[in-house]
Amino acid sequence: MNHDIFENTATAFALKTDAELKKSRFIFSMMGRQWLVDLGSKATMMGLKMGLPIKGLVRHTIFDQFCGGTTEDECMPLVEKMYSKGVSSILDYSVEGKSNEADFDNVVGKKLTLIHAASENEALPFEVVKPTGIGRFYIWQKLTEGKELTAPEQLEWERIVNRVDLLCKTAVDSDVALLFDGEETWMQDAADRLIRDMMLKYNQGKAYIYNTVQCYRHDRMDYIKELYNDAVANNFIVGAKIVRGAYMEKERNRAAQMNYPSPICASKDATDAMFNGVMNFILDRLDVIKLCVGTHNEQSTLEAMQILENKGVPAGTEDVWFGQLYGMSDNLTFNLAKENYNVFKIVPFGPIKDVMPYLIRRAQENTSVAGQVGRELTLVNEELERRDV
Repeated sequence: MNHDIFENTATAFALKTDAELKKSRFIFSMMGRQWLVDLGSKATMMGLKMGLPIKGLVRHTIFDQFCGGTTEDECMPLVEKMYSKGVSSILDYSVEGKSNEADFDNVVGKKLTLIHAASENEALPFEVVKPTGIGRFYIWQKLTEGKELTAPEQLEWERIVNRVDLLCKTAVDSDVALLFDGEETWMQDAADRLIRDMMLKYNQGKAYIYNTVQCYRHDRMDYIKELYNDAVANNFIVGAKIVRGAYMEKERNRAAQMNYPSPICASKDATDAMFNGVMNFILDRLDVIKLCVGTHNEQSTLEAMQILENKGVPAGTEDVWFGQLYGMSDNLTFNLAKENYNVFKIVPFGPIKDVMPYLIRRAQENTSVAGQVGRELTLVNEELERRDV
């Protein structure tokens, strides 16, 4: 195993022009300052709400760095360009925080369109769904807490189940895999149960339906073991996308405020151990669980590659995918692709104003992950130096 594989900046940034790299350098250097990210986030949201003419500025900085465009059609040149280097894409309509039935139906309509688009384009092997994007958070939460739904809420839940089932059936009929995002612990159990039912129904002999396992939770090894035993007993395939997680501060704050034990691992080391432990467990059981390794962590990626090599599993196995977010960790994505691993970028898109909550979370996550922004900046600088610009 070549441990320097991810240092190859020529491969990592082959699709970037000098000007694009310089823009990335500027953005990552700004994101390295927590106070600036916090201030900029508040000012941007306020400016957009007040209708100030700042969309152009947002578009040409953070939006272009982390999003593929405002519509799926705008994303397609980027999708094709990345696919020319062996990198697949997942188009993610990243509009968040909707809460009425018409909005949920609109999201389902958008997802169905994206599934159909993916069925006609081999560069788009997956589509992605956020459970609370197609059903009210409160309903997921109430079910997770084991509370009984009122009669109108029961009808609302049935509509959610029908939406999920329609998306899953359409994905299977279109030969496209469907990834469900992980969310907050206090709504997640209901989502886990419903997605498990969809796996039982649709993952017969092949993984079409994938659930996301957030490994900063200290109970996720228990969850994946239970799911594995369930799949063996009931004869279905599990699809699992493993990530470290996206709501750590929120989870810890809520646990402290409401005086219950935090569901989050006690330390970064414990989270890394959980992620690698879950990954190892799955890689030992690829006959039953198909895996997406969603990580920007080089050590975890190398460990997965090493395990596959030790087991004699070829790099291009359909049982394992690697994934990173667009705008980040190109050194992982493009160097993995060059070595023939299956790899995708998650490419968010949507109207600038609607995508801002997603982008702000991305910026704040980046600044809170120790060393992430510094690593991005170092690699961009190395490539600019190599190009002598």
